[in-house]
Amino acid sequence: MIYRRVMEQVLKIKGEESKWDIRHKVWDYIEDQNLANFPRPVHNRIPNFKVGKTLLVPTPRLKTGLFNKIVSPKGATNQQLRVCSTSRGVKEFSVPVGLNDNVHVDLVVVGSVAVSEKGYRIGKGEGFADMEYAMMACIGAVCESSVVITIVHDCQVMEIPETLIEGHDLTVDFILTPSRIIKTECKRPKPQGIIWSKLDTEVLKKIPILKKLRSMQQEAGKDVTLKTPPTGEDENESSEESFQSNIQRELKLESHWQHGHLVSKDDQRSRFKSVFPKSPVSTIYLGDIPSRLRVSELKTLLREHEAVPLRIIWQGAQHRAFLHYADSTRAEHALRELQKLSVHGSTMRAECVRSRATDGTGQREDEPWGT
Repeated sequence: MIYRRVMEQVLKIKGEESKWDIRHKVWDYIEDQNLANFPRPVHNRIPNFKVGKTLLVPTPRLKTGLFNKIVSPKGATNQQLRVCSTSRGVKEFSVPVGLNDNVHVDLVVVGSVAVSEKGYRIGKGEGFADMEYAMMACIGAVCESSVVITIVHDCQVMEIPETLIEGHDLTVDFILTPSRIIKTECKRPKPQGIIWSKLDTEVLKKIPILKKLRSMQQEAGKDVTLKTPPTGEDENESSEESFQSNIQRELKLESHWQHGHLVSKDDQRSRFKSVFPKSPVSTIYLGDIPSRLRVSELKTLLREHEAVPLRIIWQGAQHRAFLHYADSTRAEHALRELQKLSVHGSTMRAECVRSRATDGTGQREDEPWGT
């Protein structure tokens, strides 16, 4: 009993801490105490522990589908069974389960970085577990009787403010640790399906199975309106690719100048104009990015503040990024959110970026300017 009480109190959080503060606190502790299995380090991962059960596994990052059923070889050795539980095993020893296969899942095992005895769960920050459950709800694979459990170390169980939990976040019914089984009695409802109004076209491009599910729900008469309308999607995609290419060309030009390749002022202006053709997009420069901030963490923060860009050009080594939005309205909203955002105790520099030719002031188009 004394051991249990100590383990419950080993990690505490403060009221002002964010989900990412909690994640880093848990990851650091698990690494310091050498608590997890391979793969290591556990940062930006769900910590891995031995389970000893056969599972229906989601397709990695939902790239090619929703589920894969692992079918181990007849008379498989222990080594082969170990391979079956890896990403390689999903490729070699699995049978895909489609959206129309009428599957029912009685028990869902989900990984966690942190979890509370009330059933509030924090994942690694990419939202795949929440998305997978929501997709299962859409096709009727889970229902109220489906049980959700998570397997964690005792140090990962802590108090989590309910204010951090949103409508799309998956809660758990049971928590399994090395020392105990906790029934959460969570009253908060689990996701009943995909909240399409929180998604944009970029997510659909990255997760093809989600696009297929949206089409199925649209045919069934469901409201599948996205946060970013899909009209002109191909045009936007072309614009994104052009913008990213332009940025890379501009950086190359800048590099040539820094390495002593002299170019006249007129020639510079002419070349920058060709790099930045007229475009409907708006861009935000994000500077002074903390060194420990990962691009996945930035994406999560942008989602939480409803400021998801069409494209992120990440330059972490230079502590900066360019956020590319479809129009000035979305860019202005994102700018307001970013200017008041503090990450790891630091305030990043968020400013608009000129996206067209210079106006005679001598300021280049790629440079941030005062707002």
